[in-house]
Amino acid sequence: MIAYLDNSATTRPCPEAVEAIGQMLTDCWGNPSSVHRLGVEAHRRLDLARRQVAEAMGAEPERVFFTSGGTEADNWAVFSSAKRLGRQGKHIITTAVEHHAILHPMQRLREQGFEVTELAPDALGRISLEQLDAALRDDTIFVSIMMVNNETGAVMPIEKMAKLVHRRCPRAIFHTDAVQGFFKAPFRARTLGADLISVSGHKIHAVKGVGALYVRPDLPLPAFLHGGGQEKNFRSGTEPLPAICAMGAACAAALPTLRSDIARQAQLRDDLITRLDAMEGVQVLGAHDAPHIVSCALPGIPSQNTINLLQEHGVFVSAGSACSRGKRSHVLEALGLPPEVIDGSIRVSLSRFTEPWEIDALVDGLEAVLTRMKR
Repeated sequence: MIAYLDNSATTRPCPEAVEAIGQMLTDCWGNPSSVHRLGVEAHRRLDLARRQVAEAMGAEPERVFFTSGGTEADNWAVFSSAKRLGRQGKHIITTAVEHHAILHPMQRLREQGFEVTELAPDALGRISLEQLDAALRDDTIFVSIMMVNNETGAVMPIEKMAKLVHRRCPRAIFHTDAVQGFFKAPFRARTLGADLISVSGHKIHAVKGVGALYVRPDLPLPAFLHGGGQEKNFRSGTEPLPAICAMGAACAAALPTLRSDIARQAQLRDDLITRLDAMEGVQVLGAHDAPHIVSCALPGIPSQNTINLLQEHGVFVSAGSACSRGKRSHVLEALGLPPEVIDGSIRVSLSRFTEPWEIDALVDGLEAVLTRMKR
């Protein structure tokens, strides 16, 4: 058996998602836009998946639009918001610890003449309301702040931030990347206050290649992909129905035990942090507010060495974000950590399927790494 502790990179598809994919590939493979029986049944399955995802997000089904993943949802939110409000102002606010699916589009907007303010986190990776308040201006048109940081586990006060932005800048659009928050930091889109919310399927035991963007009612957001008019003309292209139905099935399977799953992961997280704190040569990093993410470092031991040695013990973790492979973490740099800590950092991330024995295996593996490197 393997101890898979890299769930923030991707999760193992749950049985319900796998079953849904099989059904859609063998029994219901029609095009949802076709008007014959196979197409009508495919469209019915599409509607069911949309309702399942919407229920998990606490959203109106008609306001959930499927995408190819969290990256596309983030790009859509950034570029369409700038296109909609770009004539009313050129100021945008985000944070220095966002996923690159936000930071890279922001760089493109800078090249187009927008001014982007990046809020710096504190030593634990958190962004405060006071920081956001001080950055807001009369010409602020868009704010994007992630719900849960994918490396430190810091949870941002999104509901309070959204209220602040809408009070200070009524015309501004507020977006949150909730890819790491979905099923980890429970929210209801109807009451959260965010205008746009991005989520991803493969982070919740569905499959890669599917995500969704929640768009609040009455927000006339420009279309992102043009073509056949699917997704109510917002995002054209034949829907990847097997992946979409897998996401819906994963949501339906996990929602009934959401609270207990979060509590269980939080207990495993706390146990792990206690044991890491007791290990000489290991430094715990970040806020670890979220129930599923623990960042730590073995200063002086390169991350890749630790990952390789842990893998020999059947334990799988990552060095920061899987999307920044081979690069020093911009998130940990923003926390002001020294290079030897950043270069020795690893991220441990849990899921609702994580077992206590996997935490034991990680601790045993880290002890073996420390012993071997000392020799």
